[in-house]
Amino acid sequence: MPDYVLAIDQGTTSSRAIVFDHGGTIVSTGQLEHAQIFPKAGWVEHNPVEIWDNVREAVGIALTRANLNHTDIAAVGITNQRETAVVWDRTTGQPVYNAIVWQDTRTQAIVEELGGSEGGDKYKAIVGLPLATYFSGPKVKWILDNVEGAREKAERGDLLFGNTDAWVLWNMTGGVDGGVHVTDVTNASRTMLMDLDTLSWREDIAADMGIPMSMLPRIASSSEVYGNGRERGMVPGVPIAGILGDQQAATFGQACFEVGTAKNTYGTGNFMLLNTGTEKVPSENGLLTTVCYKIGDAPAIYALEGSIAVTGSLVQWLRDNLGMFTDSPDVEYLARKVEDNGGAYFVPAFSGLFAPYWRPDARGALVGLTRFVDRNHIARAALEAVAYQTREVVEAMSLDSGVTLTELKVDGGMVANELLMQFQADQLGVDVVRPQVAETTALGAAYAAGIAVGFWAGEQDVTANWAEDKRWTPNMDADERDRLYRNWKKAVTKTFDWVDADTQ
Repeated sequence: MPDYVLAIDQGTTSSRAIVFDHGGTIVSTGQLEHAQIFPKAGWVEHNPVEIWDNVREAVGIALTRANLNHTDIAAVGITNQRETAVVWDRTTGQPVYNAIVWQDTRTQAIVEELGGSEGGDKYKAIVGLPLATYFSGPKVKWILDNVEGAREKAERGDLLFGNTDAWVLWNMTGGVDGGVHVTDVTNASRTMLMDLDTLSWREDIAADMGIPMSMLPRIASSSEVYGNGRERGMVPGVPIAGILGDQQAATFGQACFEVGTAKNTYGTGNFMLLNTGTEKVPSENGLLTTVCYKIGDAPAIYALEGSIAVTGSLVQWLRDNLGMFTDSPDVEYLARKVEDNGGAYFVPAFSGLFAPYWRPDARGALVGLTRFVDRNHIARAALEAVAYQTREVVEAMSLDSGVTLTELKVDGGMVANELLMQFQADQLGVDVVRPQVAETTALGAAYAAGIAVGFWAGEQDVTANWAEDKRWTPNMDADERDRLYRNWKKAVTKTFDWVDADTQ
């Protein structure tokens, strides 16, 4: 068997390809950013063609840097930004519209119409999700309702839908020439269209949204051979054998296989998942019930998830929109210049507030300002916002699950920020632990693919490969910890009710 597994990580801001060896160590990487398209306030789009082009180039870069080719790769795993909806023509291979990104809020009117007199929890008992602009189904409805000719094509069976995992897989396995139209249970669980008990599409909910069943991909497990790389592609004949939505992939890569284990990913947004085993736990405290993973024919494992819309993208906003610094890591340099936030609190409700509030009417606010506050305090307030939002999710998880965290495994780009990690430990009152391989999202997809083809034996190999890199222990006085958090909770209330009925 070849010596390596390739993971494709199609994320919100970039597409990456990472080659892993049997020890779960990174051998080489390739990465390309794609454009963030903002046609109107609250609208966020990506160009699916640009994403596919970047995926191919990133794979070429990763293989070239390691002096490898497709014969060295045992399997390919795919992980992806979830909920970002792509609709394309099966006959031409072209998208009918840009991908509508998970952060996009244009579907609020559709969400309210779907809820009707039953409200936001109309489908929650079935799909585990509240009606919200976050999820894929309403985005597909918007495309069919607003793109000229799209509904007619869909009714004829000419259009396909998928999150970006399905878009990449379809193209990798042949596209218009026999491409495989498949998604996995974790991505399907983010559409509002899948029954969490049966792991199958709900025809009645699809009908409510006006989505023909012919558009939907086949739902498969997270670890099985879906198809092989097309002959004139980047990995000809190599089995594509693993798919996990990015946050579930990180949970898998962090070896969170025991009930009650949790991880938090610090990326564009923050996403905490708590393994609840084969039990589907409904949330009473603003969390989501989702599929964590399903390995082959084994039973599905479920999770509670706390989704935070804006964390790393707040740092990107300070960089790109305000020009406060040139490189994102510089935010830590500025924040370390001051001892505290100077009384400033930054609530980044750019897409409304996700867990545990689910307030689409909220918008971002920077409060507590005085003449004393400077850009260093604002940088610190932005980092602190990440930790406060995470604490809110941890508290909601404890209420829903009855589990009290003893430590938190962390991953994602922001875990390199040691000031943030220490403040996170201080706010949670438990240790924060970073693994040696922080790219656990790609690693989880690699493991799923490798397990499917026998490269790894199973979850026990994942656990054996996991190793701790650094641990942060709380050292803040409890009174100060509570004072800061109390002021944060006050700041959050200032973002509510900002969007009026007549505001687009």
